[in-house]
Amino acid sequence: MTDTPMGKPQEPAEPRLRQHPAERFAKPVIAIDLKDVADRLRVEPGAGEDGHRQESLYSFGGYTAALFVFGKFTRLREHKAKGVVSIHVLKGLMKVTAGDEVHEMHGGQILMLAPGVLHSLAALDESEVLVSVNLGAAPGGPQPGAVKG
Repeated sequence: MTDTPMGKPQEPAEPRLRQHPAERFAKPVIAIDLKDVADRLRVEPGAGEDGHRQESLYSFGGYTAALFVFGKFTRLREHKAKGVVSIHVLKGLMKVTAGDEVHEMHGGQILMLAPGVLHSLAALDESEVLVSVNLGAAPGGPQPGAVKG
């Protein structure tokens, strides 16, 4: 189990496939074309350990957003994050296991997870998923399940 914001392994010491994050995230306003990023990821050499590819789109303070491109039957192993996680399926069909619940998610659906929830993702078809993690959730703020009017 990995306990990192995005659950990703450390980068290998190989040449970088893209600009260093310190340079990529330096601007105060960043426009991102998700289709272009996904198309680029699909043709990148060397998929991750479980066949998916990912790129961090933005990271600042305790917030990170990343685009994942999954081939059919690839996955992201069980892990947890210290912050609130948003899993937004943009395209395809994903099976997301979160805690003891299994969710079959299609494009256009979002799953929100409280900090510390174990979760894994498995692609049932080629898929694109936007994942964000917010480590800045205030401990005194609304708790999961609490509704304020």
